[in-house]
Amino acid sequence: MSGLPALRRAGRRTNLALLLLLMGAFGTGWLAFAAAAPVPAELVTTAHGLLGLGIIALAPWKATIVRRARTWRPMSLLLAVAIIACLAGGFALVFVGPAGVAGLTAVQLHVGGALIALPLLVVHLVRHRRRQGFRRRDISRRALLRTGAFAAATGTGYLLLEGVGRWTGSAAAGRAPTGSHQIAPSEVPATIWLLDRVPLLDPTTHHVDVAGRPFAIIDLAALAEPVDVRLDCTSGWYAEETWTATRLDRLLPATELRAAASIEVVSATGYTRLFAPSDAGILWLATATGGQPLRPGRGAPVRLVAPGRRGFWWVKWVSAVHLSGTPYWAQSPFPLQ
Repeated sequence: MSGLPALRRAGRRTNLALLLLLMGAFGTGWLAFAAAAPVPAELVTTAHGLLGLGIIALAPWKATIVRRARTWRPMSLLLAVAIIACLAGGFALVFVGPAGVAGLTAVQLHVGGALIALPLLVVHLVRHRRRQGFRRRDISRRALLRTGAFAAATGTGYLLLEGVGRWTGSAAAGRAPTGSHQIAPSEVPATIWLLDRVPLLDPTTHHVDVAGRPFAIIDLAALAEPVDVRLDCTSGWYAEETWTATRLDRLLPATELRAAASIEVVSATGYTRLFAPSDAGILWLATATGGQPLRPGRGAPVRLVAPGRRGFWWVKWVSAVHLSGTPYWAQSPFPLQ
């Protein structure tokens, strides 16, 4: 019963705190997709998890506010459902893994819920903008102390969940710093980005145009060597594999490379990614993995191997590598096609 008075005080500050937590969770979610280096990735994924747990911790206070409402609008209910689905997908990814149910993976539920919630949240904020604004007393000493206590409690809860996950031997125990779970190379799915479809390219006739010079698959294979690289996909899994690949700086003209603003890697589907010219020494064109030629779903006959980058940088079905005048930093952080 001691908690009831606190719940009765739920109101504008609860809504403001939830808004800040939701905004932070959405932002760190996208940063988690981009981060690949161990330390930044772990910091971002931890922050993302803490923010999500904070949203759950405020649920009883928000429920009190909802019960006071005279009417429940359909869009507000849909917003709540989308947020719950997003949180459920996140917990499933952490404690169960990336496997899907009925064709829907945990990441798809998590990200899909967030994308559905975003426009609904904007509408909700516009509708209640006069009542939910920030006020000076929101940064009073008492408010800051309460915020600190809430943050400490949330952090403790996060550590407890991590401990339970490891103690029970759940999938949470073996996650990479990015939050991804290890799978065997034979289990790697034929992933695509957004609207791409798997093309069927003939390896005997396919050529890769590298700065105006055509390379047949047999030419690339003759120059290739084994390279051990982790493929860490934003779908929530990673795989350690040995690729048979050719380093890109051995194929590009050195003089033209120094003068270029970026390296543009183009897929047969039209999908492209730009890289800094200095990355040429760590980018590879692969024709095989695990000693076997690539399968169509995995990028055959040629795909890019980009160590230290998330899976959407690993361009599949490579048809060309251009030296571009467009700076690599001018592209969208995430592909739009």
